[in-house]
Amino acid sequence: MNTHIVRRAQAGTTEAPWVRFTLIGVALAFLLLFLVLPLAAVFTEALRKGLDAYLEGLREPDAWSAIRLTLLTAAIAVPLNLVFGVAAAWCIAKYEFKGKAFLTTLIDLPFSISPVVAGLMYVLVFGANGWLGPWLAAHDIKIVFAVPGIVLATVFVTFPFIARELIPLMQAQGNDEEQAAIVLGASGWQTFWHVTLPNIKWGLLYGVILCNARAMGEFGAVSVVSGHIRGQTNTIPLHVEILYNEYQSVAAFAAASLLALLALVTLVIKTVAEWKNEQQRQQAAALPPERPATSQNIGQGAPSLR
Repeated sequence: MNTHIVRRAQAGTTEAPWVRFTLIGVALAFLLLFLVLPLAAVFTEALRKGLDAYLEGLREPDAWSAIRLTLLTAAIAVPLNLVFGVAAAWCIAKYEFKGKAFLTTLIDLPFSISPVVAGLMYVLVFGANGWLGPWLAAHDIKIVFAVPGIVLATVFVTFPFIARELIPLMQAQGNDEEQAAIVLGASGWQTFWHVTLPNIKWGLLYGVILCNARAMGEFGAVSVVSGHIRGQTNTIPLHVEILYNEYQSVAAFAAASLLALLALVTLVIKTVAEWKNEQQRQQAAALPPERPATSQNIGQGAPSLR
């Protein structure tokens, strides 16, 4: 066989080298133009007047309030979506029932609805003139233009991330290991903790990372329900908008750089998680196959999961 043909087959493509180099060059140019340069511009503008001006923009009371509210919102929304995502993925991937396709469609609903529309829905339900507005006002409960409304809007726009990350993973893994654990006498919680969770931990980590990044960077839905009250209901994205509209460019880009750093940290964590996942797969593939059952170990019983 021709050596040139073998090399092209090993490369996984039959295109000429110049075609591959052209495609790679176009992809790199696209990333440089639309990703790297805007990201570099954020940090350049943030540090345009020096480090002191950058730090001064972050030391403002309104900036600290926005940072605290952003962290609080993510700290509430991500665990809620974690519980919902695991439960929804378990239900859809492990069971067959009527309405399963409808439930999957509902999970995808925030992907198809504009965040602004999502925020407006909460205003129509919990606002002063909304369905529950008079009852909430009578009991002195504030949802819209307060922290609870921001949390609800953030939960809505972020809850598909973990579920959609886990559903295909659980469906691909099947039910064989869970059924084997139950046959060995494991309870439902033991089966989930010792069998299901180790199998989905990397997918779960990816979903949590994406959910957290979206929760901290959400703008549209939060903008509708927050009321833009300085020092009270402004998250970091809303704080950036207000500063930019007031021509405080250095302070605006300083706050924006925090979100950019969050994106970079998220990317690093995701890359490290993928690398560790690949390392574990390679180590598992290098292990020798299990010994076949013999007359000495048949009937001895498998170890318990308890």
